[in-house]
Amino acid sequence: MTDQMLPTRRHVLAAAALGAAGAPLLAGCGDGTNPAPSAGDAIARLEDLPDGGVKVVMTNAGSPVVLFRDGERVTALSGVCTHQGCSVRNEVKHLLCPCHNSKFDFEGVPFEGPATEPLPPLDVMVEGGDVVVA
Repeated sequence: MTDQMLPTRRHVLAAAALGAAGAPLLAGCGDGTNPAPSAGDAIARLEDLPDGGVKVVMTNAGSPVVLFRDGERVTALSGVCTHQGCSVRNEVKHLLCPCHNSKFDFEGVPFEGPATEPLPPLDVMVEGGDVVVA
């Protein structure tokens, strides 16, 4: 084998960087096995949620959760699309699953795309300024 056939340090580092950069692109579309958040897990700080707003956060286990804040009250939906397990995102007027373009209203009800089941609600509560899975 000649030196020209062996990968250089630059090639190895470039391949590693491309692999790391591409990982989030692949992580969005799942197989429906996103772990459910565990009871007692703090998933956000109340101060980081805009009052009257919607925010998608990730649990420590990597599961997306959609949070809705109304004053001191916070409600939540699973952020896992019911079609094929991709993570939904907030698109200001609705939630969008970018994998197959399913759209959900803020009650979690699908109104466009292949998803037919609503996003399940999650029980959360505010404790000491933290939003915690109940």
